[in-house]
Amino acid sequence: MTSAAQYREDRFACRSNDLQARLFQTRRLSTELAAPLSAEDQCVQAMDDASPTKWHLAHTTWFFERFLLEAHVPGYKVFDDRFNYCFNSYYETQGKRQPRQHRGLMTRPSAEEVAAYRAHVDDALARMFGTEIGARDDVLKLVEVGINHEQQHQELLMTDILSLFASGPLQPAYREPVAASPHVPAMALGWTSFEGGIFQIGHAGQGYCWDNELPRHDVLVRPFRLANRLVTNGEWLAFMQAGGYREATLWLADGWAQVKREEWNAPLYWEERDGRWLQMGFEGMQPVDEAAPVCHVSYFEADAYARWAGKRLPTEAEWEIAAQGLEPVGNTLGSGHLCPMPARGEGLQQMFGDVWQWTQSSYSAYPGYRPPEGAIGEYNGKFMVSQQVLRGASCVTPDHHSRATYRNFFYPWQRWQFLGLRLAEDAQ
Repeated sequence: MTSAAQYREDRFACRSNDLQARLFQTRRLSTELAAPLSAEDQCVQAMDDASPTKWHLAHTTWFFERFLLEAHVPGYKVFDDRFNYCFNSYYETQGKRQPRQHRGLMTRPSAEEVAAYRAHVDDALARMFGTEIGARDDVLKLVEVGINHEQQHQELLMTDILSLFASGPLQPAYREPVAASPHVPAMALGWTSFEGGIFQIGHAGQGYCWDNELPRHDVLVRPFRLANRLVTNGEWLAFMQAGGYREATLWLADGWAQVKREEWNAPLYWEERDGRWLQMGFEGMQPVDEAAPVCHVSYFEADAYARWAGKRLPTEAEWEIAAQGLEPVGNTLGSGHLCPMPARGEGLQQMFGDVWQWTQSSYSAYPGYRPPEGAIGEYNGKFMVSQQVLRGASCVTPDHHSRATYRNFFYPWQRWQFLGLRLAEDAQ
């Protein structure tokens, strides 16, 4: 008969083996995503919000080195003491760091040195799993955090390289165009109704979650209806042709100021050439697909469009209630499309994948929220001000990374991510 101690040991061994496989699968994917890039591509950032590819590869490695290997593996030899300054992101507890807007100035360490850094840390992680340390619960929890952290940076790596390529005069393609799908019209816009009442939202305790998804709590929601698909490029073109970017009454005051200051007249990465709209993507400049979801729009733009359409954006509680029970799968990174795709099917479509969906909810703490202790507590809690919540996932979100309770967040003027919208309305 198996003893309780033996059962616990076997359970942790199984968990350790699973996490080890997932860890190195995640680590390999990061290098695969960077493989099409030159050393020059990896060094540059197009704007303050973005980071160089080389920095993403090094920062995710620094995370494992700093919080796991240095803290828990006796005798671990740090690859280079100077890297703590170079590749710390925003952790005040970990000391001074290269200013975010100046990450693109770091021509050194080279891309080759960063690759060597990753190999050094990966080798140490592999050795760790062969020891008792690699089966400890506290260590395994940090491995899980590190995997999810690197997945977030994989998405950022992709959107940041798109930002770089779009800003350059040659507007190069990340990859060669794949065979185009036959043109199909957009799916008809329909609505799904939901009853009002008291519901619970937030993570229920099964599987991984970030601290900002906790604690699970009650919310009061009025009856509402949710659009069965995302807003399309074709619908956005109609908004533009109707003067949406010129009508001040549609916009929040800060949004209208942003439109005037930045001279916005279309989503980010759109260009009009010879009377035809093109959009920059991972395959270079391509004609706008009117049936595909609009993306690279800010919260200000999403809110203005919803007003123009006579609707509104959903709250994050409404979105989560609608998503409960749905499989969190869709057009994400593993599909290989690397762009939003037209909706197909019955019922609610595109709840996960294609684009992150703006909600009208401000990013704030759930009732009873407490940030984790230590440096990891800096990950989410200190950003809970002046930002908006987005739900779902995008076409470059790693597979299986999102879930119904996942809370993404950005400032209302940001739009370099794959950001779009779904309409909502009060039920009559």
